[in-house]
Amino acid sequence: MIDKTNKIEGEEKAVLIGLVHKEQTEQQVKEYLEELAFLAETAGAVAVKRFYQKLAHPDSKTFLGKGKLEEIKKYIEEKEITLIIFDDELTGSQISNINKILGIKVIDRSDLILDIFASRARTAQAKVQVELAQYQYILPRLRGMWSHLERQGGGIGSRGPGETEIETDRRIVKDKISLLRKRLGEIDKQAFTQRKDRGEFIRVALVGYTNVGKSTIMNLLTKSDVFAENKLFATLDTTTRKVVFENTPFLMSDTVGFIRKLPHHLVESFKSTLDEVREADILLHVVDISHPQHEEQYNVVNKTLQDLKAQDKPVLTIFNKMDLFEKNTFDEWLDDHVKEEIRSDLKQKWENTTQGNCVFISAIERQNIDELRQTILNKVREIYNIRYPYKTEYFY
Repeated sequence: MIDKTNKIEGEEKAVLIGLVHKEQTEQQVKEYLEELAFLAETAGAVAVKRFYQKLAHPDSKTFLGKGKLEEIKKYIEEKEITLIIFDDELTGSQISNINKILGIKVIDRSDLILDIFASRARTAQAKVQVELAQYQYILPRLRGMWSHLERQGGGIGSRGPGETEIETDRRIVKDKISLLRKRLGEIDKQAFTQRKDRGEFIRVALVGYTNVGKSTIMNLLTKSDVFAENKLFATLDTTTRKVVFENTPFLMSDTVGFIRKLPHHLVESFKSTLDEVREADILLHVVDISHPQHEEQYNVVNKTLQDLKAQDKPVLTIFNKMDLFEKNTFDEWLDDHVKEEIRSDLKQKWENTTQGNCVFISAIERQNIDELRQTILNKVREIYNIRYPYKTEYFY
């Protein structure tokens, strides 16, 4: 099994680390660390401090400069911090070097996300997918993890038991990856057969950034009981339900949420789960309009859809949490006319961006749900009429 010493248990006190460089500004880093804090909370840690440094590029050995690491070391010793979380992916040697300097557990964003996925996996498919991603993550980092066994100095005589252990572990991990891929392939075949057995129903899939309210909308539209929680990645396993709007049946699926810097191996492992997205006839892209970075989240999801080769499907963008948007935006002194102007400008902007394919709702407050239902129904019927014109009478 993978070494779980990096697994977060209980409410550990964590320090978060970000880097300001030519590709991301200081303001962006602050926003990213807010998301990292939410990830840490989801995993069971408490983020008590955030540090960031301005560098042209990460240090190849320690990611941060030595001065900043010394500053962090002084802080963690005073505050009894037990965990350091970096917002960027680290190499095995960087993790090892930072650990030697700071003397406490060091993980990166990918490790944290994998840990959350491992804790949320419920079905056999999700568990195999996560375990495969964990092994793929750990394989290139074995040398850094074993650095404490390597002899000092190097040269002749430096090839000691540590190197032997690395090679042994590398073979074990590669064998495990091969086994998990085979097992996942068998599960994928079963899942493909199940999807094929769904007949000629139009398929609708909910997609979006994590924690935007997809599962809540799923429950509202299908009258089902899909798990929904105000934490990241509350849903890992795809849930599919049959829905009937005005005698028109179709299938609706709730899929795993996307996120910025989603580990590559995780995307690879979850390809079979994401087949629900690739095979859908209509995508419902849910956006949390109340989130300060909703535009970036919108773009992250679109980029992920491109990576999945699903960007050309009909998309209805659902701007959710309008109640929170108004609560965060409207002051008490604003009159109704000004509020309506703000709403109108917001809707006009996104109608232009989505070519009119958008709806503004609040799933929790059940605002504008009738318009959402009718819009989905119109899109479903449009596809039925084109694909099965000879069966149209069965759906009215």
